[in-house]
Amino acid sequence: MRTGHLDFLWLDNTAGLPRMGLIVPKYQSTGVARNRLRRRLKELWRREVQGATPPFDLLVRARREAYGAPFSALRSEVHAWRDAVAGGADAAS
Repeated sequence: MRTGHLDFLWLDNTAGLPRMGLIVPKYQSTGVARNRLRRRLKELWRREVQGATPPFDLLVRARREAYGAPFSALRSEVHAWRDAVAGGADAAS
């Protein structure tokens, strides 16, 4: 799934718990900007997604536009992914 700032790839896993991997390319940004974006995405995962997600392996790739995105925009895109996955799980049942 591709959004305005993030790309999401996910698969079922056998670990029994959700896991996330992050790819935050440099895109000629500073280390400070890169780490801030990484911290924002990890915090969204920890607070709002991890407990409500079935056991998936999720890979989130930040696009160049994500560096300038406000936290609220990143949050809405993560929520859109979560809702899409929940809707897909309900439809498969």
